Amino acid sequence: MTPARKIELLAPARTADIGRLAVEHGADAVYIGAPRFGARASAGNTVADIARLVEYAHLFGVRIYVTLNTLLLDEELDDARRLVGDLWQIGVDALIVQDMGLLQLDLPPIALHASTQTDNRTPEKVRFLSDVGFSQVVLARELSLRQIQTIHEAVDVPLEAFVHGALCVSYSGQCYISAASCGRSANRGECAQFCRLPYTLVDADGREWVRDRHLLSLKDFNLSDRLEALLDAGVTSLKIEGRLKDAAYVKNVTAFYRRRLDEIFARRSEYLPASCGTVRHTFTPDLAKSFNRGFTRYFFDGSRDEPLVSLHTPKSVGEPAGRVVQVAGRYMTVAGHPPLSNGDGMGFVDRKGRFEGFRINRVEGDRLYPARMPDIQPGTPLYRNYSHEFEKALERTTAERTLAVDMTLYDTPFGLALEVTDQTGMQVTVSLPAALETAHTPQDENRRRQLSRLGDTPFRARRIDIRFRHNWFVPASVLADLRRRAVDTLMRARKIAFRSDLRRPEQGTPVFPQSELTYLGNVSNRAAARFYARHGVQHAAPAFEVQPVEGVPLMFTRHCIKHLQGWCPRTRKQGAAPREPLFLVSKNARFRLEFDCRACEMKLVREP
Repeated sequence: MTPARKIELLAPARTADIGRLAVEHGADAVYIGAPRFGARASAGNTVADIARLVEYAHLFGVRIYVTLNTLLLDEELDDARRLVGDLWQIGVDALIVQDMGLLQLDLPPIALHASTQTDNRTPEKVRFLSDVGFSQVVLARELSLRQIQTIHEAVDVPLEAFVHGALCVSYSGQCYISAASCGRSANRGECAQFCRLPYTLVDADGREWVRDRHLLSLKDFNLSDRLEALLDAGVTSLKIEGRLKDAAYVKNVTAFYRRRLDEIFARRSEYLPASCGTVRHTFTPDLAKSFNRGFTRYFFDGSRDEPLVSLHTPKSVGEPAGRVVQVAGRYMTVAGHPPLSNGDGMGFVDRKGRFEGFRINRVEGDRLYPARMPDIQPGTPLYRNYSHEFEKALERTTAERTLAVDMTLYDTPFGLALEVTDQTGMQVTVSLPAALETAHTPQDENRRRQLSRLGDTPFRARRIDIRFRHNWFVPASVLADLRRRAVDTLMRARKIAFRSDLRRPEQGTPVFPQSELTYLGNVSNRAAARFYARHGVQHAAPAFEVQPVEGVPLMFTRHCIKHLQGWCPRTRKQGAAPREPLFLVSKNARFRLEFDCRACEMKLVREP
């Protein structure tokens, strides 16, 4: 019989405190930025902060992964090596990395995960990463379900896939627009988010087809209704994007996916959670109420039928909230809206196609009284992108994660002993010398009450057995002391018993799927160059960040402007397409669009 496969819900953490909230709300693993080199320049944490998170998470078997996924320069390698040693010492379970130069360094045997920045789209690439020692591979977001299954069938390494959050319009690790335009490299953790800017679409004749729209700003990923298919396709780790998100976002989204997965596990015994403990939420999670630009499954279903971009704004759109019926002097009447509250933030697309917002001062039935009356027309759809009541609820304690324990109190020839067994089977016994005297009244109820007072520990009593040969009188202080000792011993035992995975050994000397690497290989240091040479690469050009190249594509994406506009040669039924080349023009940049219709990809090249 095939053993059940452990499934990991992987949540983000901007800080250690948010990481703890992710654990409490049901994460099986948490990823958090290192003090440096973490691909989010504003999301670094001290080693001491990460150590505090590791200690708490490991009580529940939750793993902590640290992102070290920027490209490294030669002068940074020693600092990176020392940092890895520090992270290993505090018990971090794995590093998420992009730079292959790290594999050439003298590192402790900490497990390595291949970041999505390593552009993992093919079975050949994933197999190579597995063979050189990666314990987990983060797949590209652009893959369809069928492509994911094909990769799973070709490799034996655990696969990690994004299920929720913001989408990069470019293949991860293959976007150089920010580096070329303003010297801020996405591969170095400083992306300037040119994809979220408004652009004007211009053809070869200078004609404007679309003006000032967010043509590259994708909606947010949401595979919450495809989780079971992902598991069946072989994915082991389900990743929520959001290392810059706030605590409310992490609470809500983690809780939502925890509930969805638990519903699947209740029906499918071949899957089980990768960590332990019982999670109780005190609110009803709702993805639409956290930051979102609208949702998309992207290419997961293998089609381009759904709209991918949020044309009117790169900001949060939120949830549909009815339609304006009437506009009066100080209020508007709205039909078909969910329950709204004073303080809610609302949005709409104005007559110029811009997304505008207003705050509700007062709600009276179907009448909304804005703080400032916007220029809005009857018939306009409304969206709520800030729910005052929901956010207020999330400011409170909204989840508890505990481990059930069974306790047995019994007498010994020398006094008392307490045996405690948690729900994972971990068992400890502590004894206490005591001179016992016979009680004059029944004591079991009081004994159970004292032993069950587990307070702010992660444990909750499930069953308490009293096995005394006589009705002994035991002072409450003695029971409390015995309970504290047992709990402390159990917590130490859990920490000692926890085992992180070690780095997978390299399988021979695997050959990289390509014999030559251009700037797209992201080789930014001599150690990375040696790594690729050792694995069969005959020539590796320097990374764009080290040696910029003129006139080359700076973005590679499956999102296609021609398809968005109905000009795709595969699907266009009638009407003339504009004369190419097409250009995207913003205030500070002009990009020429190149289309590879055979590969169904679009490239952006910066124009002088």
